[in-house]
Amino acid sequence: MSLVETDWLEKNLNSVKIIDCSWHMPQTNRVGFEEYKKQHISNAIFFDLDKNSKKNTNLPHMLVEKSDWEKIVSEMGINNEDKIVIYDNSDVISSCRCWFNFIYFGHSPELVYVLNGGLRKWAAEKKETTDDLTNVKVSDYKSLEKKELVKNKKLIDQNIKVQKFSVVDARSKERFEGKVSEPRKGLRSGNIQNSFCIPFHECLNDDKTFKNKEELKIIFESCLKSKNQKNLVFSCGSGVTACVLALAYSLINDKYHPCIYDGSWAEYGII
Repeated sequence: MSLVETDWLEKNLNSVKIIDCSWHMPQTNRVGFEEYKKQHISNAIFFDLDKNSKKNTNLPHMLVEKSDWEKIVSEMGINNEDKIVIYDNSDVISSCRCWFNFIYFGHSPELVYVLNGGLRKWAAEKKETTDDLTNVKVSDYKSLEKKELVKNKKLIDQNIKVQKFSVVDARSKERFEGKVSEPRKGLRSGNIQNSFCIPFHECLNDDKTFKNKEELKIIFESCLKSKNQKNLVFSCGSGVTACVLALAYSLINDKYHPCIYDGSWAEYGII
């Protein structure tokens, strides 16, 4: 299982490393780090999704180099053997992107979890929060890239003909079908040929917790029908909500290793 519940975390606050990975869409005018400084779960370390993404590219949220990741995680005071719980206070469940990053760079999937419902549920249950910044003791983190967990544009294009995997898009149906303009400038509307669409929010309840296994199975099966569901690659606008679908699918297939198209529509839709 890739999720932990709020009651479990409350009982294990001091035995795990906690990460706040709250990231918000630009149009919301919300800044994750500013919110973190005002309210977060005790002992949480902030992970800046924009800052901790590749710099020498115009594409958003691309994975950094291995050496950069080791430096980022070491400065967060995380060790290779640590159990990690990641949460967010975001409408796009940005914690899932951080979850994917850790798995991509070789942290054991059995040690990386997302807090179901995030800070929203934690605060609604009146569990304790703080504005105290967490003291960090720098570690010496080592990573091992699992490059098979990411597809690039060349592989996506090749797959249109050979269909070795199914591409599932997490954007809204309106964006997927090209009925509305893309929020980022310079992108055409539409989708990757032969891809499928499961808007990420369909996998969530109203309180932003994930739906149960039975509900998730119905969602994936009704979308993909007879297609091979063992080899799925997730895409979205910029690689964030693709990871929401990847985590949702991991809940119904515990042998699934999350795989995404990192460039997503930000790359594929360039005019």
